[in-house]
Amino acid sequence: MMSRVVVVNGLPGVGKSSLAGKIAQQLGWPLLTKDMIKESLFDSIGWGDRPWSRKLSVASMNLLFLWLQREALAGRDVVIEGNFDHTRDTERFLRAMHQTPTQWVQVLVVCDGEVLLERHRARGLSGKRHPGHHEGALLEELQPLLRDGKTVPLGLPGTCVTVDTTDFMLVNTDRIVQHVCAALGL
Repeated sequence: MMSRVVVVNGLPGVGKSSLAGKIAQQLGWPLLTKDMIKESLFDSIGWGDRPWSRKLSVASMNLLFLWLQREALAGRDVVIEGNFDHTRDTERFLRAMHQTPTQWVQVLVVCDGEVLLERHRARGLSGKRHPGHHEGALLEELQPLLRDGKTVPLGLPGTCVTVDTTDFMLVNTDRIVQHVCAALGL
């Protein structure tokens, strides 16, 4: 059975969680996210300093790939969202799906670097993010990456749709879903 996976990838703060949620809702597919797992772990076993947050990120990513594999083995199509790294995670995606023929579409979310830095500053001050993320320390740690505004696409077969969220008002979710559906033959 062919499994279809939409991978929504991008740096922290580009808007990938919001976009992935809208894509999953329009497709009627489950949404798998690293932060959903990580924040559940924070609430279950507590949060501490930035090294503890990084440790839970690794555990969350491991669980995310296991979750993806189980969904695919059950024949379900999914949208998966996270800050994936080309070097580290391309092979993890392919290994997770090795038992299931898979059709991939990647949605790469990018943003102007200065806008992204400002979003992170605002997000840290808003109090809306789980405190376990340590937004201030994260901003300092990721500043060189955020300034670039984009990450390298994963090396997955299939279509890659790039979405620029510098101005959220210009993001047309319906058109993005149309591109995804066309790429998947839906």
